[in-house]
Amino acid sequence: MVDGLLDDRTYHIEFNGHLTNHVKHAVVALAGLGVAPERIKAYHDNYIRMTPYGCAVEPARPPRRTIDEDNWLELVGRRQDWAAYCDFFDRREREIGMPELLRRYLPHLLPGWAGALQHATIHLGWALAAGHRWMAIEGISYLAFSYVSCHPERSVPSDASAAHGTERPKDSLLRIAGHWEANQPQLGAWVENLVGETSPDIHPELVRSGLQYRIARMLGEGHPLIHDTPGWVEGQDPAASWNQLAYLVTLLYLAEPGDFLLLHLITALHAMRAVCDALPAGQRPDVVKAYWTGVLGVLFSRGHFPRPAKLTALGSLFDTATDDLSDPRWAREWDWHIARAVEEEEEHNPKLVHVMRELWHRTGGRSIYRVAAGQFTATPELPLTFEQPPTD
Repeated sequence: MVDGLLDDRTYHIEFNGHLTNHVKHAVVALAGLGVAPERIKAYHDNYIRMTPYGCAVEPARPPRRTIDEDNWLELVGRRQDWAAYCDFFDRREREIGMPELLRRYLPHLLPGWAGALQHATIHLGWALAAGHRWMAIEGISYLAFSYVSCHPERSVPSDASAAHGTERPKDSLLRIAGHWEANQPQLGAWVENLVGETSPDIHPELVRSGLQYRIARMLGEGHPLIHDTPGWVEGQDPAASWNQLAYLVTLLYLAEPGDFLLLHLITALHAMRAVCDALPAGQRPDVVKAYWTGVLGVLFSRGHFPRPAKLTALGSLFDTATDDLSDPRWAREWDWHIARAVEEEEEHNPKLVHVMRELWHRTGGRSIYRVAAGQFTATPELPLTFEQPPTD
């Protein structure tokens, strides 16, 4: 039943302009949480009828052109003809197989992983983690469709000081948070002035978004701290980086529990790790670099930054805190988290619980993931720009 839902081709990947159809993400999350198939089907059907945004998903659109090996890069990031990209990558996967498809095309597309609020990355990575071919085809097609580069090619090695040489992701973020705290008025004003300007390089539909426009504007502009790349990005095993980054983005989420953007960084990390694991070893550090660069772009786009003292205080609570996996109290708590998640119309919450439980097991019961699993988010109000019709 779950495979059937993930293989369904009835609906478009977006609705009401640029809002992502998340229903397959919810199906993967609920299945991963062990929810009964009939309950997953009911959740799916309810979302299709009426999303938390108060509108239904939209029917599939037929391809309007043929995309091939010669022209596939021409439409990247132009938000045109997702169905044609699906046809192209479906055909190519049948010819060369999924591992080669990812190896060949993802180096061109991963710099755009933060587009569509990271949902293209989530669609692809969660499909790979679930082992579902068609959903992965949809995901890589959505990456091409919604591509917004975080410009990892601008990366420069961080100052080769002793402090930077021993940094890990949390150290790097605390250093940047300290810079923000010391320069908040100037940096905050700079961000607001930047996002207040229009740019012909950004698709007009993203202007309607608000959040997506802010992120695209920030990623396009860049900042020295975004591209000042610490040594750990390429100098350590990507598996170690993903473990450290998972802890870091969860710490960020606990600093602002329920924050919609920060939650996406968690679910996208789950996806990027799966993408990384599916690529040859030589390409994996590039996935870590793209993720780190994009995370900083998202954080800068908000115009404020978590206080380093708060992050340090939370770290002192959770850096070494671990649960006993055999303790029945924690099994009962996870049952409560799952039961709550199933009742949530906001599908980001089942996704949160799924990722947190995976991390809890993966790390031998680190307490931070159990605590964060209960910090649900709410569907954001659509901005006034949605009073204008979609431009797509």
